[in-house]
Amino acid sequence: MPGDGAAPRERLRSARGYVFDLDGTLVLTDPANSSYAPLPGALPLTRWLASRDVPFVLLTNGTAKTPQAYARALTDAGFGVAEGSVLTPAVSAAELFARRGYRRVMALGHDGLASPLRQAGVEVLPPARGRPVDAVLAGAYREFSMDALEAACEAVWQGARLYSCSQSVFFATAEGKALGTSRAISAMIRSVTGCRVRVVGKPSLHALRSAARRLGVRPAELAVVGDDPELEVAMAHRGGALAVAVGTGVGTSSAFARLPGERRPHLMVHGVGELLELCRESAGPGPDRRNP
Repeated sequence: MPGDGAAPRERLRSARGYVFDLDGTLVLTDPANSSYAPLPGALPLTRWLASRDVPFVLLTNGTAKTPQAYARALTDAGFGVAEGSVLTPAVSAAELFARRGYRRVMALGHDGLASPLRQAGVEVLPPARGRPVDAVLAGAYREFSMDALEAACEAVWQGARLYSCSQSVFFATAEGKALGTSRAISAMIRSVTGCRVRVVGKPSLHALRSAARRLGVRPAELAVVGDDPELEVAMAHRGGALAVAVGTGVGTSSAFARLPGERRPHLMVHGVGELLELCRESAGPGPDRRNP
């Protein structure tokens, strides 16, 4: 793999910020996303980075919670994260919609999807027919119904663009793989209308740039860490960031190895505990206020 050499470790040493996936990378949750169990090494790694003033954000494709609620759940699990350290596709969508001048958006999801949009000044509408919108955004929404499908299709036929928080089939949980909803919902709408689906979560550049802006660095200065061959590694390559893959989630080492050479991770580790060892080995002198 591209990680077999000194160059990726030098990039790891010089990274100015980290972007971590949640499910399967730092934590495992139940399928309902109600609580988190840290994976081995996750707490020591994030504490070590904080002790050396290396900034990081946690970027999930989930929208079952607001970013603030994710931060509280992670705090309960032992992570010392501020509310602004957690980003979801709704955050990158809100930034994108503001740049494109979208004023009204149909949200196929709950408050975790709608709240960041409202905070950005976007009028959020439920899936109901008869009210024109600029965009339709599909997120975590297990209650999606035929009525909602009809409303979303009508909006697309009237000119709204369709956005999806994620096109992943699965996400990792403590009970194995769980089926996501964004891809299934957007697939139904696309099948009926023939429209294009635009992704605002991982692996889109919208998501990576949102994380980079939050950290105040360029995307190419980031190390992106994740478990899904189709998400974090692909996103890192698109933005010129360092791609670090872990084998504790949906992707195995063999799955990453089957990727074309230019799409493989720069570094492959078993888990974030091993990543911490690499970080410590490659770190130069610096402040160390805590001993995780």
